[in-house]
Amino acid sequence: MNQDSDSSDQPTGQDPLLLLKTLQLLWTKKEMKKLKEEIRRGFAGLEDPLAGLLDMLESSSDWKGKGHSLGYYITTELQLWIKEHPAVQQSGIKLKKLQARVLRILAQCPANLLDPLISIYQLHTADRNYLLGHVSHLYHKGDYKEAAILSIKLKLQPDQDVEKMCTPLLLQDKTNLVEDYVGEYPELQSKLLQILDTWCEPGFNIRDITRQYQGLSRYKPDKFNRKMLSKLVFRLLDRFNVDPALCPNVINQRHLRTLNYLFYKRFVEKTMTQENWTDHVQSTVGENRWLQGHLIQLLISYCDLKTAARWAQRCNLPKEMLPYGVADELQKLQIQERVEEATKADNYEESKKKDYYQLPIPRANIHFLQTWEETLQCWEKVLRPGQVVGIDMEWRPSFGMVGKPRVSLLQIALNDEVFLLDLPRLLEHAETEGGKEKLPHFIQMLYSDAAITKLGYGMSGDLSSLAATWPALKDTDKQAQGVVDLLTVDKQLQKSSIDWKKGSRKVDVLSLEQSNEDRGFRQPEKGLSLLVQHVLGKPLDKTEQLSNWEKRPLREEQILYAASDAYCLLEIYEKLCKDPASFGLSSDLTASLVGKSSIKPTAKKQLNKQEVLSPSGQQCKGSKKETSCRPAPISPKEFSVVCDNMLQGLGRYLRCLGVDVQMLENEDDHRKAAEIARQEGRVILTSGLPYQTLQSQVAEGRCFSVNCSEKAKEQALQVLKHFNVQVSLADIFSRCQVCNCDKYLKVSRERMRQLVEGSRQAPGHSGAGCLVRSKEKPSQSCDAAMPACNAAQPSYTLHSEWPEGLDQCGASMVLAGGTVLQVAAIPPGVLDKPELTDFYCCTRCGKVFWEGSHFGRVVSQFQDVLVTAGDEHL
Repeated sequence: MNQDSDSSDQPTGQDPLLLLKTLQLLWTKKEMKKLKEEIRRGFAGLEDPLAGLLDMLESSSDWKGKGHSLGYYITTELQLWIKEHPAVQQSGIKLKKLQARVLRILAQCPANLLDPLISIYQLHTADRNYLLGHVSHLYHKGDYKEAAILSIKLKLQPDQDVEKMCTPLLLQDKTNLVEDYVGEYPELQSKLLQILDTWCEPGFNIRDITRQYQGLSRYKPDKFNRKMLSKLVFRLLDRFNVDPALCPNVINQRHLRTLNYLFYKRFVEKTMTQENWTDHVQSTVGENRWLQGHLIQLLISYCDLKTAARWAQRCNLPKEMLPYGVADELQKLQIQERVEEATKADNYEESKKKDYYQLPIPRANIHFLQTWEETLQCWEKVLRPGQVVGIDMEWRPSFGMVGKPRVSLLQIALNDEVFLLDLPRLLEHAETEGGKEKLPHFIQMLYSDAAITKLGYGMSGDLSSLAATWPALKDTDKQAQGVVDLLTVDKQLQKSSIDWKKGSRKVDVLSLEQSNEDRGFRQPEKGLSLLVQHVLGKPLDKTEQLSNWEKRPLREEQILYAASDAYCLLEIYEKLCKDPASFGLSSDLTASLVGKSSIKPTAKKQLNKQEVLSPSGQQCKGSKKETSCRPAPISPKEFSVVCDNMLQGLGRYLRCLGVDVQMLENEDDHRKAAEIARQEGRVILTSGLPYQTLQSQVAEGRCFSVNCSEKAKEQALQVLKHFNVQVSLADIFSRCQVCNCDKYLKVSRERMRQLVEGSRQAPGHSGAGCLVRSKEKPSQSCDAAMPACNAAQPSYTLHSEWPEGLDQCGASMVLAGGTVLQVAAIPPGVLDKPELTDFYCCTRCGKVFWEGSHFGRVVSQFQDVLVTAGDEHL
């Protein structure tokens, strides 16, 4: 028994420890009604109920565990009893003694006891320096979490050092507690963000921080790095609505990654126009000298000194910032429009007309609407029973920055005209003219009218972005009727016909490097563009897809692109309805699609026996089925995914089995997965907390949570079984493990020997000149066992004979798209193996593969999901 001077001053009252024994007996018997009555009767009989409670807590330990305990029940009942008997409250010296005792208990008690005890003993009135001293004592004992929680409860944060309090919590990966610590104090939020940004400064050694906390319990060094800190900074900026300018280092690094991405899109993929690319580069770099310096370095690497000099002039960079070659070129530079550039642009536009889908209506029939009065003509024509409309939306690419995308343009296409609604301007007018409800009302009328057929592609994602732009439209997806999502039709087409999905312009011959600049490289078509190509004969020109859609005025190319994106839906739908059988679809396509909504409500429902949970325990969005049957079997060629950056091992396994896999880089924000999934029609594979964020940003069935505790091989099996992906021997290694391309050039051993010898003899052409990546071991990455010899008709083998009359220039042999064959990466001795008759060269990255032992290992690992030729479902 723990007797204290306070409790010993109770000669006439009931003994609190005897009362505790009585209460413990009732608690054990679960007699809660009698327990409550005895607590109240007992406190009424105590000389000092507040001291009596502390006696009971100090004599028992049941309250130290999580959940509801007897100690918690007694404490909360006393709190209620005190409200009915305020006279028992203490003050003065006696209260201070009680507060000193309760502070010792607070250091050990669970979170649910903190608030009642703080209230009962009026700790908010205690001496602040005394409270700070107690918290400091906890901190120096190493009880960092307890010190932070008590500081939050007692609101001590303004008098504490935010860096000192939060650093050990960050090292222990307690970021949620850090957010709560600064949650109510804008000044502390800014201080914390500035500290985190300083840690992300180039050249700062994070180990200088960790060194101060050697031996820290539950320390998670793998979670404490620049990537984690950067993500935390962006989350805090988003949550607390703080000006990003407060964190220049983190923002600059994110902008630099955006800049690298833009260079990749423009000069490697070649999928952005010069104007579009220029807009984004200017917007990303702005007036930031550090970013401008990196821009010049990238221009030197990807372009030439003259181009770098032009940008240096545009940015008004001082000469002392420029590399010598650029500064020299700047002196000679004369600003004038080149005639050949204009001619080249004209020729390019003419080629686009031949190669891509063209809008069949006159330019005068495309209407750009910026005021409410202008939109009235649109609604009058659109809101007619029996009308069929194509709907699409555009927004500025986020490039991983915080916040949900806000729709900048809403496109509505009718049979003979297209309306482009400038949403930012219409929102601005609605705010100033008091008509905020008008436009949302008409949009809701359009989507809820079953008599009007609405066509879209991935419409669920569009509506999610629309709701983020205009909160009044948040329930539009639940009210939608008469909606046809052509993404669903696209999936049916993919199941009925695999061959057309290849989509890209085939590279079937080797050409000299000089042709690279003229031809360029066209990426494989995907998403809506691939559907347009299959149904209408030509793909969409997607070079304006990543435009800055917020910038006004829109360029003419943007207007035509936006109109085409919406109008092509009408033409696809019309052609499919006229002759569904020719596309491998059922003859009742029209009856099954017209007037029916493909957007399902996202409201949570209790799972019935026929609704399936994902194997990881979380429900995969869209995993609800009308029956418990597995989904229809598909081949890896029909399955395309984007893997979150914590699942790169899973991505490599799936790619090895022929699945079309995009993988986020380590520094990418999770939200980028949703952006890729929406643009390319991919399923998101993610895990943990990001699943909760990503599932709401894509259509149903397009986000799957993988069990992150499993190894990559088990994760791959989980994904294949969930989506019923049927893998055959011909699928294994049907995609390049480096770049994901599914087109190979088949080269005989003798021809390959000639190339290898030529590469070794050619001056200046070493292995590095053949673009071998230093992080890859050729013997591992190339010995990939092409299954062509086992497959009757390997679709990825493009050419089995070498083009005659080709001048071989050593290792400089390139494909039509400029891809250098990495022949120098073939280890010595491989060409002498008699069992090797052919080699397979990736037409995108130039990696060379041959049949080896790795093929057998993969077959062995995945034999449970492999199907034989007679069992394949095509």
